Order: sequence, then structure tokens, then C-alpha cells
Amino acid sequence: MRHLLNVTALLSVIAVVSGYVEELDDKFKDYLKHELWLVEFYAPWCAYCHTFEPVWHEVGAELKSMGSPVNVGKIDTTVHTSIASEFNIRGYPAIKLFKGELSFDYKGPRTKDAIIEFTNRVSGPVVRPLSSVQLFQHVMSRHDLIFVYIGGESYLKVNIIREYYKAATEYIVHTYFFTASEEVLPKTVTLQDVPAVAVFKDGTYYLYNEFLDGDLSSWINRERFPSYFQMDSFSLYQMGELSKLVALAVVDEKNPSEESIRYKTLMERLSTEYRDNYKSDYQFGFMDGNEYINGLIMGEVEMPSIIVLNMTIDGYCLPENKIETIEDLLRFLNSVLDGSAKLQGGNGFLQHAKRSLYKAKSTVVSMFQEAPFFSCFVFGLPVGIVGLVIWGTCTAVPADDDKPVGGAPASPVLDADGKKAIELQSDSTDKTSEAKKED
Repeated sequence: MRHLLNVTALLSVIAVVSGYVEELDDKFKDYLKHELWLVEFYAPWCAYCHTFEPVWHEVGAELKSMGSPVNVGKIDTTVHTSIASEFNIRGYPAIKLFKGELSFDYKGPRTKDAIIEFTNRVSGPVVRPLSSVQLFQHVMSRHDLIFVYIGGESYLKVNIIREYYKAATEYIVHTYFFTASEEVLPKTVTLQDVPAVAVFKDGTYYLYNEFLDGDLSSWINRERFPSYFQMDSFSLYQMGELSKLVALAVVDEKNPSEESIRYKTLMERLSTEYRDNYKSDYQFGFMDGNEYINGLIMGEVEMPSIIVLNMTIDGYCLPENKIETIEDLLRFLNSVLDGSAKLQGGNGFLQHAKRSLYKAKSTVVSMFQEAPFFSCFVFGLPVGIVGLVIWGTCTAVPADDDKPVGGAPASPVLDADGKKAIELQSDSTDKTSEAKKED
């Protein structure tokens, strides 16, 4: 009885949570001008969508409890096919936040906290003011990385203000943007000129130099990651948008070995001590486990190991010699930059075809692992139909088999004793020919 009550209560909770996510149709575009919408684009056959569904309902419930003005919905693109092409949906589940005439793609982890953080950031002001020292310290305690425009408007540098707001609109999906006066900054911050743009990260700050760093938008795009951090598949995917290589320590965090710790320490040390040397060429980090890297290179990467990835062309380089010291690591990174290190992988035609087959195989395996019964139905139904068609074709009796051949009777002729007569069709034919000759 108690078990039944628990199940009933669970179903009630699921029903209530599901009520915070609205099933949409193609008419939802009419609401976008006046309302904020966070929308999941899904397909019923997608195993990832089925796994993600409880998380999406939790997102809707929490945003509702927070009093957020953002509405949460989902739309089946297999029913509303024009929506998928109109909003350029290429994978499932896809998440977009609609804010007025703008739409923002979510490319982070499929977790409740990460999606809510994204929603709160993007749905609010693109650039937020920091009006006091206390507010500045509060923001710094909550976020590992922020961009700040410092100082008032300057007629000499009005283009920087314009470019800052433009870049903030583009990169608000990744991080926060603020404005502040000099008075609210920590006393450790030293400015040579105002207005200025700074990124606060890694426990310190870096100032934008328009003469050395190029245009502001490109600088923000390069600096929007910590100098060294733990990467996952989503952050590596974003690295493809940068012009940087990724220097990665692949380790096992659950069972860290002495070599794993050394690789991580060397990579972190290099990211800080040699930042000025490599800030334009490399992004440094580490990854727990080699599963994603194996899929990327379609091979097996030992753990621990050092690898350099070129996410733009899906290429990679592995050190030929063991990395023992920071000097060894520096030589390896420099060999990649000067082209002496062997570049493997790539995005040529054969590699692309091989990678497509590998991804298709991985997707099918993942589908059967996540939703075995649904996957059996999806793949078994067409196979069963094709099998029935082939079986029916092979076992069917042609209609001509029921008709007499060459004027022969449909049933065998029996003699007086009830035995089957021996048909000598060829002899009969010969006799008929002879008879014709006599005539």
C-alpha cells in the first residue's frame, strides 16, 4: 500500500512539473514579439530527447518558481517540419531563447543548472551596471569570468563603447558583461587610460589593447575562456569557432596517477607562466576520461596523455617522446606551431566519410543503451516490413504456373489402372510434324 502511495505521489509530481512546459505548434512565432520564450526543438525518434525530457520539465518548474518572465515550451519538428528549416535546426535536442527579434542558441551542458544560468543571463540586460564596491565584489564571488567596460563615455573612443555593446550582444550566451566606474574597482587594478575594457579571470585581470589585440570583438572571443580549465564536449565544440589550438591533458580524475597529476600541473603552469607567449595560439585545459577524444580521433588515446587538437579541421598531434618536464612540453607545443610535429586526422573526404560512419555507429549504440525498447521498435519495424516483403516475393506462386503448358492438361492423365501416364511431349511433337509432312 505504501509503495502504491509513493508511485501515485511521484506521478502527481511529474504531472505538475510537466505543466510548466507548453507543447507548441508553428503559431508560437506570433508570441515572440511580446514574450520571452525558451524553446526545445525535438524529434520523437531521438533517444537523447527522451533522456533530456525530465531535465527540461525541471527547468520549466524552477523558472516558474523563481518568477522568471521566460516561458518554457517544446515543439515537435517532425510534425511542424517548416520550423526546423526556418530556425536552422541541425541536431536534437536544440535549445533557443527568443528575446524580441533576437534568438540565442544554447550550446552548453544539458543540465538544469547550466540551462537556467544561461536563461537568466541572456533574458536580462546585455550589459549590466556595477554601481558599488559591494556589488562588484558580489559579482566576482559568483562568476569566474566577466568583462567590464570601465569609465564614462569618451568622444575620442566612442567606437569602443559601440563595439563593446555589439560584442556583448553576440557573446552574452557565454559570459556576463558589465559597466563600472573606476571607484568601484579593486585597488589592485591599475589603469593607464579610461575608458578601458578588462576581463577578470584566473584570479587577476587583463586589459584590452586596441593596438596589440586587434578588434575588440575578436579579443573578447579569445578571452572568454579561463586560461586553464576542465573541458568537456561542449567547450571543445566551441573551440572550433576560435583560431586557437587546444593543448589538453587527458587524465582519469577518479583514479589519478602520479603522471596524471604531473601532466595537469605542467599544463596549468604553462598557461600562466607563458601566457604572453601562447595567448593567441593555444587554449589550455584538461579532460577527465578519453571517451570523447577517442570518438574525435576515431582511435584510442592512452590515459594519461598530452594531445593538441585543431578543432577547426578535426586534426590532432601527439608527442613522439614522453613529456617529463615543462621544457619537453614547450618543445612539443613549438613543434606543432612550426609544423614539424605530425598532424593526424583532418577533415578530408575520406576522413569525413569515416567520421560519419563512426558517429552513426556511436549514435545507434547510444540509442540502444539509453532506450533499448524504443530503439528496437524504431529499427525493428522497417527491418520487419522489408523482411515480410522479401519473404512474400520469394514464396509467391506465379499465376502462370496454374495454366497448362503447351496445351497439356492441368491435371496428370491417368491410365486405366489409375497410374500416371508417361507424357512424351517431344515424341508427340515429332509425330505431329511427320503428319504435317504427309499432308
